[in-house]
Amino acid sequence: MAYNIKVTKVSESKLQNLDFDNIPFGRVFSDHMFIADYIDGKWTNIEIKPYQDMQISPANSALHYGQSIFEGMKATKTVDGNPVFLRPELHAERFANSAKRMCMQPVPTDLFLQAIHTLVDLDKAWIPPREGSALYLRPLLFAMDSFLGVRPSDSYRFMLITGPVGPYYAKPVRLLAQEEYIRAAVGGVGEAKTAGNYAASLLPATKAIDAGYDQVLWLDGIEKKYVQEVGTMNIFFNINGTLITPETDGAILKGITRKCVLELLDDTDISVEVRQIDINEIIEHHKNGNLLEVFGVGTAAVVSEVSHLSYRDSHLDIPNVGKDNNVAKMIKSMIEDLRTGKTEDKNGWLVPVDSKTELV
Repeated sequence: MAYNIKVTKVSESKLQNLDFDNIPFGRVFSDHMFIADYIDGKWTNIEIKPYQDMQISPANSALHYGQSIFEGMKATKTVDGNPVFLRPELHAERFANSAKRMCMQPVPTDLFLQAIHTLVDLDKAWIPPREGSALYLRPLLFAMDSFLGVRPSDSYRFMLITGPVGPYYAKPVRLLAQEEYIRAAVGGVGEAKTAGNYAASLLPATKAIDAGYDQVLWLDGIEKKYVQEVGTMNIFFNINGTLITPETDGAILKGITRKCVLELLDDTDISVEVRQIDINEIIEHHKNGNLLEVFGVGTAAVVSEVSHLSYRDSHLDIPNVGKDNNVAKMIKSMIEDLRTGKTEDKNGWLVPVDSKTELV
């Protein structure tokens, strides 16, 4: 169904103050934002208005009990200057699944899609023209009941904010495999993009940065030896030309970029294995000279090479980093060329941004 969205535009855009060559990630926001409230069993107060602060009750249950989820996605421009999304329906689906796991009211797919189309169409001038840059979209959903009691909220707020971003990682990253802390275990909420997952990751990530690394490589929560994911992306290992990535077992985020990569590789002669990976297997392959590449994939990072991985007393410098013939660079080019329209969109993944698009 189509929703009636009230639109209030800014009197003067902030865009004139933006330097597209110097955009700090996550600190610059576009002119407008989207808001919808779930009250008494229906979505209401649906509007787009100037980006601004908002009032929240000190008893807001999301602040006390953590019913809060989000998504991350991007809008980019083709070489012809047309704004597009990459597989937005998958983000709507994952957003709804995260809500269900956190016992929240899912946002209908048609409302989610109408929100992103309408808001980005309004603020499409904020999409950076530089290749590798994008307009980052942050859909979020959180509880709105003013109630101090451990139960699901009856009311929720769905919001969408956007902001221009450059590359998430400017250079290959250094990873520290984490044993003291865990990110998630099977049966937990590791598969959901819920705020608490990221709050719990801050201490180990800070410790890793203080030790000279960029991010944490998470291991499983039971045996603490099976690779899960990096703090900001899913992980791939190139072992003698075969790409290996952990299976999504309920404790690992079902990355949409990961899904795209796996499907794109179906059309290549590169062998792929999706399975459990023991960190000790990775170390042994490195000793034998079989570990050629390590790289992460994600919406923010796109494809980011790993230059170093440490686990206990093992310190692995990864070969082939930055080389023109490595698989990571090939995959990144495949994704960027698809987004910019340099290669044919054979799978119909690109969706033009259009507030008048029929979404039902």
